[in-house]
Amino acid sequence: MSSKHLRGDVNYAWPTGEIAVMGAKGAVEIIFRGSKSVEAEVKKYEDRFANPLLAAQRGFVDDVIIPSTTRRRLCEDLEFLQSKKISNPAKKHGNIPL
Repeated sequence: MSSKHLRGDVNYAWPTGEIAVMGAKGAVEIIFRGSKSVEAEVKKYEDRFANPLLAAQRGFVDDVIIPSTTRRRLCEDLEFLQSKKISNPAKKHGNIPL
C-alpha cells in the first residue's frame, strides 16, 4: 500500500500481487467498451500490466518475494531502518488562515 513516490523505504510484492489503480476487469471494460471479447482482453491486460514484474523492472518495487519469506524480510528491514534519521528541509511558511 506504499510506493517509492510516497517515500516508502522498502517495497516488496508477492508473485501474485497486482500493481494497479483498479482491477483488470474494470479497466478492460472502460478501455474496450462495447467489445465482445472482454474475457480475452482481461487476460491480456493481467499478463501485461497487473503483475509485479513490470513494476519491479521499472523500479517501483524493490523485489518480488516468495510469501513464505515475508516475515524474515520485514524483520531484517525493520532492524536496518531502526537507526534511520529523517532530515526534511526547514519549514519556510505556515498555512495562512482562510
